Order: sequence, then structure tokens, then C-alpha cells
Amino acid sequence: MTSPGEPPGEEFPGTEAGEDSIAGRPAEPPAGGVDDEERWLDDQAGPLVRPYVMTSGRMQPVRGKFDLVTMVEATGLPASPELGLGPEHQAVVRLCEQVLSVAEIAGHLKLPTVTVRVLLGDLLDKGLITVQDPQTDTDFMTDEQMYRAVIDGLHAL
Repeated sequence: MTSPGEPPGEEFPGTEAGEDSIAGRPAEPPAGGVDDEERWLDDQAGPLVRPYVMTSGRMQPVRGKFDLVTMVEATGLPASPELGLGPEHQAVVRLCEQVLSVAEIAGHLKLPTVTVRVLLGDLLDKGLITVQDPQTDTDFMTDEQMYRAVIDGLHAL
């Protein structure tokens, strides 16, 4: 909003009550407002944990390459506490009792795929999962055939 003495201008897009007008940043809480303890809790979800904490800041899996369509299955070995696995690792093992893709696992856990890939690398390293890369028709195509197939697919849209 503009004050009476200012010329009319455009309001900052995306700013709402509780947001600072500079780059849409959240406004600082008012004095005597939310303390640090309350800021890190969510009534429905409990304590909020950032995905990089689950992976100890790692962005790459220790073992394996996990494409979004890579199929993952648990080996059936128990995920014992001696292995030092977190609750997220154990959730992945439980999910993978049936064969799922990396994208499906990330969707079920509501985690970023980069986080899921790191967790899967840990589990593969400990022998708790097996992975199978899907074989597609493009494995047998030449570069020109693949480009033509992509162009044909785009034209079909």
C-alpha cells in the first residue's frame, strides 16, 4: 500500500501479511512472539527435520546409481539396530518389501529424490536392497533412431 503522500505504484507481487516486502522473505516474528522451540515444531508433524540431516549432508549415494525408474526390492535381511540405520532407512526397507521405483519411494516417503538416493545407497551398501535398472527399447537404438523417436513423441503431443 502507498501512503497518502507517495505516488501510486505497483505493490510487490507475492507479498502477503507476515511477509517482508524485500524478496518475499518471511517477516521477523514480533517481539515476545514465537520462541525458538515453537518455531521448529509443527502441530501435525511434530519436530521438523531437514532432508540433509537424514543423509548427514551427503548429496551422492555411497554405492549405486539410482535413476528415477530404477526398481528397488528389499532382500529380506533384517534391518537390525547394529547396522546404525535411521528411521528413514527402515521405512525404505519396509516399503521395498514389494518392488518399487525410486520415484515411487520418494513419493510415499514425501522426501526429495536426492535424499532417497542417498538412503538407497546406504541400504545397498549394507545388502538390504537389490536394484534393477529397467531395460528399454532405447538401449538398442542408435543415436539417430533415439533422436527420431523423441521428435516423433514431441510431434504426437
